[in-house]
Amino acid sequence: MMRDDNPFAPLRKDATAGEKITRKSLTAWQDIWYRLKGNKLAMFGLWVIVAVVLLAIFIPVFSPFSHDTNELANKNAAPSWTHWFGTDNLGRDMLVRTMTGAQISLFVGVMAAIIDFFIGIIYGAIMGYFGGKVDEIMNRISEILYAVPNLLVTILLLVVMEPSLTTIIVAMSITGWINMAWIVRGQMISLKNQEYALASQVLGAGHMRILFRHLIPNAMGPIIVTVTLSVPSAIFTEAFLSFLGLGVQSPKASWGTMISDSIGAMTLFPWRLFFPAFFLSLTMFAFNVLGDGLRDAFDPKLKK
Repeated sequence: MMRDDNPFAPLRKDATAGEKITRKSLTAWQDIWYRLKGNKLAMFGLWVIVAVVLLAIFIPVFSPFSHDTNELANKNAAPSWTHWFGTDNLGRDMLVRTMTGAQISLFVGVMAAIIDFFIGIIYGAIMGYFGGKVDEIMNRISEILYAVPNLLVTILLLVVMEPSLTTIIVAMSITGWINMAWIVRGQMISLKNQEYALASQVLGAGHMRILFRHLIPNAMGPIIVTVTLSVPSAIFTEAFLSFLGLGVQSPKASWGTMISDSIGAMTLFPWRLFFPAFFLSLTMFAFNVLGDGLRDAFDPKLKK
């Protein structure tokens, strides 16, 4: 008989030890959030986006200044306790104008992403699911649209539409959904021959039910990542067009118009260029690192 203090004594095993769950059970979305939280750079981007959104909402509301009120007596004032970001050449508060520009940029980015989401998913799902001649014809149409320069489309629209946010959104929507459509098409091609899709066909499910109840939900990972990465692209496009004078017109505030107005005075009054350029760069960086983090979180190969 072996003693308990014998290092070679057999362990006393609980009969139910093998049935215990060592880790809390997580759903697919909880596991994705758990892995996203482990990415510090992606979480930094998320908190930056939240902060910019809150600042853009509340500062123009509670500030005593307006983005379009001229105060020539305070023009080109340096940053101070009264005007935290200084003033521009017409005495307008740069903090309020910068946050108003954030509203416009975020609105354009989100609207472009929503339009890309719906058009791209429907178009790409039909291409990839039905295949054959349908896929070939629709793919050629998307390739033709993709070959048209976006700036040319915007200029042509300005012939019949005045420069505005609507013009920018419409111009970006004409070709912006194509990348999303191609990504969804590739996902449909790889998923439509999976067992659960074939089982749904055998059980008599229609094409729309298979697409919207089985295939598209299983492709949401790449779709969400693409939507997140399309937002900074839309923000930059709006800023670029406004910088050229094809977007938002004065006295409305936009990061692009503010940068354009401050170029000539950047050596004398650098704060007029610094703050809109800083927030534009920071917002684009935040969306890009968040998109990269979501891509890693949705990647099953990186799951531990």
